[in-house]
Amino acid sequence: MNKKTLFIGGIKSGKSLNAQNYILKNSTKKPIYLATTEFIDEGMKERIDEHKLNRKDDFITIEEPLKLYESILSCESAILVECISMWINNMLYHKYSFKNMIDELNKIMKLDKTIVFVLNDVGSGIIPDNPLSREFVDISGKLSQLIASNCDEVYHTIAAISTRIK
Repeated sequence: MNKKTLFIGGIKSGKSLNAQNYILKNSTKKPIYLATTEFIDEGMKERIDEHKLNRKDDFITIEEPLKLYESILSCESAILVECISMWINNMLYHKYSFKNMIDELNKIMKLDKTIVFVLNDVGSGIIPDNPLSREFVDISGKLSQLIASNCDEVYHTIAAISTRIK
C-alpha cells in the first residue's frame, strides 16, 4: 500500500536522518532522495555535503529545487522529499505564489505513491521582525497543515527522537 508520511521538527532535530531510516526500512526497492536545496553559499554547501554523507549510496538522488510534482510523477519507488522548507524558500526566491505552492502540493498528495516529507517546524518561536521571514513562517505553517492532513502518518522529532503523532 502506498502511503504518505511527514517528519516535522526543528532544525538539526534529527528528523532528516530518522526519515531516511524510516523510508529505507519500509521500502522494497532503493528509494529516491528528492533533494530540494539549492547551492547558495558555503554554509549551504556544508549542509548539502553532510546530507550526502548520511545517505551514502542507499538512495537514488534527484536534485530538483522547484518542480516536485514533475519529479515525483516519474518515480517508480518510494520518495523522500528533503526538504519542504527549502522548497518553500526556493519558491519564494523564484517569485512563485502561495497558490502555486498549494496547487503543487495538492497534485502531489493525489498521487498513488509512497512519499516521505521532511519539514522544519519554524512556527514555535517568536514572530519574525521582517516581512519575508513572516511570510515564510506563515506559508510553512499553512503548508505543514495541508501536508499533515493528507498524510497517513506524522512524526514529530525532538533530540533525534521521532514520536508518531498521527
